[in-house]
Amino acid sequence: MGEFVRFSHSTGNNVHHFEWCTKYRYKMFCKAKNRAICRIAIERAAQRHGINLRKIAVQPDHIHVITELPPTMSQSRAAQLLKGGSSHEIFSLIPNFRLRYPCGTLWSRGNFKDSVGRITLEIAEHYVEEQSDVVNVFDFSLNTMHTKSAGFSPQYSQRHF
Repeated sequence: MGEFVRFSHSTGNNVHHFEWCTKYRYKMFCKAKNRAICRIAIERAAQRHGINLRKIAVQPDHIHVITELPPTMSQSRAAQLLKGGSSHEIFSLIPNFRLRYPCGTLWSRGNFKDSVGRITLEIAEHYVEEQSDVVNVFDFSLNTMHTKSAGFSPQYSQRHF
């Protein structure tokens, strides 16, 4: 993250941490297959819109993503594109999810988003890796999946926001 990303008329870093939940906090991603489909759907939505994913953690009822956005894209627009695109693809790949969400709304309306500039990238990545329970974290910089047994990280609590 030390180097700036250069585009034709802009330069800078635009790294953000996003978190969003399933509607009603239903635990829709308990199965490894569903978690993998969710990860792939988010990857495809990001790729379609030029969003570079750094890390992603799929929990049973929520998602954490660290992204590098194009310099002209706002956080709100990125969240909208990732949530909407992934929801559409997940419903097409797992039709049984429509039984739980017949109106077609997989994700809750709210989300968390923060620029990684106010905290270090390492703290944000550590937080994503150390989520509750055992999670599969895909590290896009290393192109690897690893499983972590995790707990709460006091370094990344609400006092940083």
